[in-house]
Amino acid sequence: MTPDNEQAERHPYKRPKDAATLLILDRTEPTPKVLMGRRHQDHVFMPGKFVFPGGRVDPTDSRTPVVGDYHPGVTAKLSLDLKGPKSKARVRALGIAAIRETYEEAGLFIGDRHDGPRPLKLGKGFEAFSELDIVPNLSPIRFIGRAITPPNRSRRFDTRFLAVDAGAVAHRLASGTGPTGELEELAWLPLDDAMQLDSLPSITRQILMDLNERLVEDSQLSPETPVPFYFFRNGRFERRLL
Repeated sequence: MTPDNEQAERHPYKRPKDAATLLILDRTEPTPKVLMGRRHQDHVFMPGKFVFPGGRVDPTDSRTPVVGDYHPGVTAKLSLDLKGPKSKARVRALGIAAIRETYEEAGLFIGDRHDGPRPLKLGKGFEAFSELDIVPNLSPIRFIGRAITPPNRSRRFDTRFLAVDAGAVAHRLASGTGPTGELEELAWLPLDDAMQLDSLPSITRQILMDLNERLVEDSQLSPETPVPFYFFRNGRFERRLL
């Protein structure tokens, strides 16, 4: 795997920021499909590329209430090799950020209906969830990959690639997209078709390949399965398992 050319010019060193992206899988048919969208051409980072919904972690994500926590195996793997402060709140914020970004970019609400006291107050970024009485749920989320953007790029992220079954979607915006308009051409694509897209970042293609292989041996995405971690060292990408 080689770095993408759209960020080839060198930039000053930046510390990678925590980020998370969510692969939503529709497995109602024999061939699994994944939700993807094209990034707007005006974006500085990966303009025009097909990606999964996701983005950087916001400071308030760690304080957002949830109805269910990660499986312990997912928590353990997300906690490995953290760069900087190590805390349960930081690990928890990764999944919450992925859920928030999925709503903002794709108009999908990952969570459960709230049966408790009202009004429901979830905090910044989750106002639409509160209005619909939907609480984010981390329990169905699985960890399938991690990658750190190479040095000297305009943007750098330490991205955790998470996956969830489409059955975890509690509600969808009627518009068929998210309120931010960051992703265009949202589509459910068979994994084989997704891997063949021309406008696909190399790391996205690699994660799709890893997922496709994993589903053959581990169709339920067991939390105990080792997860690939990609990072740049000595001028080349390296891969190790978490």
